[in-house]
Amino acid sequence: MTTHLPVKPAWACGDCGANWPCQTRRHELRAEYEAAPVSLALYLATQLVDATEDLREVPAGHLHRRFLGWTR
Repeated sequence: MTTHLPVKPAWACGDCGANWPCQTRRHELRAEYEAAPVSLALYLATQLVDATEDLREVPAGHLHRRFLGWTR
C-alpha cells in the first residue's frame, strides 16, 4: 500500500510533500493501471474535479497537466 496519498486541501503528497500526484505515485499508478489506461484517466479526472474545489487559485490548465497531462 502506498504512502504517497494526497493531503487535502493542499493536495500535497503525504509522504514526500511534492504536489500530488508526485513522481512516485505516478509511477505506482502507471503500474497499477497498466492494463487499464482509461480507468486511470477516469480516476485522475475524478481527483482533478475534487482538487479544483480546493485549489481555486491554480489555473485550470496547470491542474489538467498536473493530474492528467502525464498519462499520455
